Amino acid sequence: MAVRTLDVKQLKALITVAEVGSVTRAAELLHLVQPAVTRQIRTLEEELGVPLFERTRQGMRPTEAGAIMVDRARRALNELERARAEVQPAPGVVTGIVTVGLLESVSDLLAESLVSAVARDHPGIELRLITAYSGHLQQWLDDGDLDLTLLYNLDSTPSLNARPLVRERLWAVAPAAAGLRADRPVPFAEAAAHPLIMPASGHALRSLIDAAAARAGADLNVAVQTNSMRVQKQLVRAGHGWTVLPGVGIAEDVAQGSLSAAPLCEPDVWRSIVLGTPRFGRTPPAVEVVARELVRQINSRVDHGRWPSAQAQASTTP
Repeated sequence: MAVRTLDVKQLKALITVAEVGSVTRAAELLHLVQPAVTRQIRTLEEELGVPLFERTRQGMRPTEAGAIMVDRARRALNELERARAEVQPAPGVVTGIVTVGLLESVSDLLAESLVSAVARDHPGIELRLITAYSGHLQQWLDDGDLDLTLLYNLDSTPSLNARPLVRERLWAVAPAAAGLRADRPVPFAEAAAHPLIMPASGHALRSLIDAAAARAGADLNVAVQTNSMRVQKQLVRAGHGWTVLPGVGIAEDVAQGSLSAAPLCEPDVWRSIVLGTPRFGRTPPAVEVVARELVRQINSRVDHGRWPSAQAQASTTP
């Protein structure tokens, strides 16, 4: 059956029912009567010719087709919001919605200052911050869910531009009692001899560590794998082993005395952080403004020594 024009009310009903799993609750949130929401979902299913929800005792659960439609509907409504913000600004005011991806390891260092600077200088911009690992952030940028994001150890690809920002060293991280110090680098083989709390295989940071182990001729004694930097640090504090992390991710813990850390050597291990942006399509003014501010914040942190063992790349000038 050919699909007639989908309206915004149908898309909002679809997303809300999927999020709360209940037509009754969705109706309350949308300030509609329940039959109206039911009718919008049923009409959408008839127009598409496929069921969008499974009706179960636990509630409304999206089918495979429903999950696809929910994902696309969210993006469509986000684009409508962005367009509305961009075409109705006050004269000389930059407005819009900007979704920024931040690496988990740098979010504590950058998130609050970025929000404060944008709110102060460009109050018409609505920021949406997403924190995750580099691989997830890259996928979301490719899918159009992010406007710009920090990534690491990545060159430009056919789908995105990668602008080098910072080169930073990786550190061996141990319980405070181990007494590691910033001025005494630890050979990689020495760190590898301890039980290790490692990022899961396939994680970009794990790939760096595995490559360094190969160069050092060291076998990794992996005790635990996790996809959470917070869990890595928690397990190290509890004495379950050592780990390897960028200095920016453990600076506060070391300053508080809950962990000790030292740069790795023999070999040195570095990661390069880049600013990823889509290669194609128009870049809204609000995205350009936020990108410049993010780069400025990063440069400031490096220049003032708040980013341990980091070196600003030559192309970071906004």
